[in-house]
Amino acid sequence: MTRLTAAERLLQDLGITEPSEIDLEAIAFHLGARVRYRKLEGCEARIIGRNDAAIITIGKDCSDRRRRFSLAHEIGHWTHHKGQTLVCRVEESTPQGKMSPERVANNYAADLLMPRYLFDPAARVYPKLNFKTVHEIADTFHTSRSATAIRLVESGHSPAFLVCHGLKGRKWFARGPDVPPRWFPRDDLDADSFAFGVLYGKKPDDPMPRIIDADAWFDRRDAGKFTVHEQTIRTATDEILTLVLISDSEMLEDE
Repeated sequence: MTRLTAAERLLQDLGITEPSEIDLEAIAFHLGARVRYRKLEGCEARIIGRNDAAIITIGKDCSDRRRRFSLAHEIGHWTHHKGQTLVCRVEESTPQGKMSPERVANNYAADLLMPRYLFDPAARVYPKLNFKTVHEIADTFHTSRSATAIRLVESGHSPAFLVCHGLKGRKWFARGPDVPPRWFPRDDLDADSFAFGVLYGKKPDDPMPRIIDADAWFDRRDAGKFTVHEQTIRTATDEILTLVLISDSEMLEDE
């Protein structure tokens, strides 16, 4: 059994057995923090604490799911960084990496909103990884598509990458645990990819994954002998998310 994280232990201690029971304001109050919503300039959330009490302020102009992640992020700071002075930057759609205080708070937020003991069984209901699956699970946990897709890929639902591109190239990516590190997505967006048409050609989101040569996504000499499945959605005027699904067992073998 996978070891529970601090956020997951808290949820289990509180008797949380369904995603709908994750009441972040109640959880914050349980931990000694009051939550208020105000118009903020220059940030989306902040926390001020002393001893065992804190006030968390969330920007009221953000979307509901963004406010939810911001609150979970600040609860993460209150749990891990009491007594520290931090410049807070909430980035819900950035995968795991170097464990800075902000990344610790982001990971805590993901565990609080999508605890694996609830998330993994919910994900197993969906045999195929695509953005329809992402959308439906995001609705269940009341989370963003980006954060939910990262969770699905990094949990190993299917061998896959999640890649975010802006107009200047790749912004970040998440790799599934079953994908060998030799497969590393290109910095640029290949003109032959379907994603290129969505970002630059203003084509609509892909309704389902489509097959494409792997060298459109990976800059390796042997990439051309493989194919992958690709599905892209637009997340902003100048940003897209792409699922790159790997089904060829040879691509998943260790060198």
